[in-house]
Amino acid sequence: MNSPVIELDNLTIRFGSLEAIKQLNGSFSGRSIGLLGPNGAGKTTLIHALLGFHPPSSGTARIFGKDVLRDAKEIRSLVGYMPENDSYIAGMTAVRFVAMMAELTGIPASAALERAHEALFYVGLGEARYRKVETFSQGMKQLVKLAQAIVHGPVLLFLDEPTNGLDPPARERMLRLIREITSAREVHLILSSHLLRDVDDCCEEVIILKQGELAVYCNLEEERRANRKFVELETRGESPAFIELVDQLGCEWAQSGPTRFKMVLPEGLSISQLFYAAARADVQLRKLTYKRDSLEDIFLKAMGTENGRL
Repeated sequence: MNSPVIELDNLTIRFGSLEAIKQLNGSFSGRSIGLLGPNGAGKTTLIHALLGFHPPSSGTARIFGKDVLRDAKEIRSLVGYMPENDSYIAGMTAVRFVAMMAELTGIPASAALERAHEALFYVGLGEARYRKVETFSQGMKQLVKLAQAIVHGPVLLFLDEPTNGLDPPARERMLRLIREITSAREVHLILSSHLLRDVDDCCEEVIILKQGELAVYCNLEEERRANRKFVELETRGESPAFIELVDQLGCEWAQSGPTRFKMVLPEGLSISQLFYAAARADVQLRKLTYKRDSLEDIFLKAMGTENGRL
C-alpha cells in the first residue's frame, strides 16, 4: 500500500467538556510506530479513534488513505487489535476464543479454527490451547490477546501496552515476537506503551503525546544515524601522543584537566578505535563513559521536564 499508514487531519476527540485529543496533525509512514506518553496523554483514545470506536468531534483520520468513519468496515478487515485490558469470555478455551475472533472478521468457521491453532502455536501456546483462558498466567493471557490480533492476517497491528504485567523473561519474549511479526510477516505496527524501552526496541518512528497534543514526532532510525557520539575519558598521566592520534581519527576534543578529555566522535568511528589509539600511544585509559541521545532524552524534553522530573 502506497498511502501513509496514518494521516491525522486536525483530529479532535471530546468527551463532554473534556478534550482528550486536541487537533492532531501529521502523516506517518513507518513500518513500526510507537505511541508514547504518560497516563492520560491520549494514547488509547487515539487508538480507539483510529479503530472507529470514538467518532471525531472535529477533523478526521485516515488509515492507508481510508477515512476512519466512511471506510470503517474496510479498515477493520485490515487491522488487528490487542487491547490493554483483558476481555475474555468465561469458560472458553484459548483455541475456541481465538477461532471466534477469527470468525468475527469474516473467516469461515473451519478455516478460523485452523488459523486459531496456527496462531496459538506461533505465539508459543500450542500445548495449552485447550485450556480455559481464565486458568492462564498473565503472560499467557497476553499471548492469547496477541494470537487473536494476528489470526486473520492483518496488515496493520495495534498493540496497546502489550507487556503489561509481564515479568522480565515474558516481556522479552513478547518483544521478540513483536519484532518478528513486523519483519517476517511484513505487518505495520502501532505500539502504545508508557515503557520507553518497549518502543525503543520495536519501533522506527515515535509519536509522543502530552495532554492530548502532539508533543514530539521522532524518526528513531534517522535519529540513531544522525546522533553524534559523546565520550568522556580519563588517562593515566599526560598523553600528547594519544591526542595526536585522536586528532588523526577526526575527533573533536576539549581538555577538562591534565588527564581528562571530552570528545565528539565522527560518524563511523567506534569506541574500540580509541582503545587502539591508546595502545599505540602506550597510554592507559582509566575511565571512559559513552553516551548518545536516547529515546529517554527525547521523551523527557517533550514532557518539559527539569532534572528528569515530570
